[in-house]
Amino acid sequence: MTATDATSSATGDSVGRAASGFAERFRAARAVHGPLVLGLDPSGELLRSWGLSDDADGLERFVDISVEAAVGAVAVTKPQSAFYERRGWAGIRALTRLVAELRQAGVLVLLDVKRGDVGSTNQAYAEAYLGAGAPIPVDAMTLTAYLGLEAMDPFFDRARAAGAGLFIVTRSSNPEGRAIQTAAGADGLSVEAGMVAALGRLNRGDGHDGSREGGLGMFGAVFAASHDYPADIDLAAMNGLFLVPGLGAQGTTPADVAECFSACPERALPSASRSLLAAGPDAGRLREAILTLGAEVSAALG
Repeated sequence: MTATDATSSATGDSVGRAASGFAERFRAARAVHGPLVLGLDPSGELLRSWGLSDDADGLERFVDISVEAAVGAVAVTKPQSAFYERRGWAGIRALTRLVAELRQAGVLVLLDVKRGDVGSTNQAYAEAYLGAGAPIPVDAMTLTAYLGLEAMDPFFDRARAAGAGLFIVTRSSNPEGRAIQTAAGADGLSVEAGMVAALGRLNRGDGHDGSREGGLGMFGAVFAASHDYPADIDLAAMNGLFLVPGLGAQGTTPADVAECFSACPERALPSASRSLLAAGPDAGRLREAILTLGAEVSAALG
């Protein structure tokens, strides 16, 4: 399949996906494959460790192996866009094919792009990834909202129309982010606590009160379990999903995730990349690593 064919097919498929929200699609996929998210981050170091060339050809082979290993083994994949963008148009072509082939096979794609600007720039970013007509249509994407949550309205509007999910960086796994994320605002809430509360208001404003099947909203948070337990934050009240970075190579364990999200374990999407990709390049070994870690995560979260 060419990149053009893949884009066309996936774009058409996005129309049908708009009928159900990302949270509902995740719930269905989780019931079959568990909540583990497979990060697909083809750094130069990773490609070389797989015996692949750190160029467009190596990236295309990475896509082939990743699709073979992921389909039927995991509910959600999370490509980090930067590792594809670094190869220019050839990398974007590989990312486009990866997204299309995974989605056609029923694997949800949460694209890690951390976009977030203002006005027409956000509209352009949203048009690139969300809904019918997007050249790289994904099921969900990550955002940063430090130019203001209200400035993300173009993403919110397009996500609603497409039935897509949005995950706003709230508590990242890197220690450098703590100074900003724990800073207190005028209302006395930390930045991360205020973000969770604001996302909860957005989800309830869309009629998602969390009290019924399918009641979760489409606005989620990137929320690490690698810091002190957030006793002052009511995670369940956000009525959304949580992308949980740092599993494996960054030191977060399934038990850490279970403790952090004990009030809403079914809403956590723990993500691992380097610790799983180390099992490549053999697709069978990579698949086995995915299934093994997936079983551990499922057992911890229930």
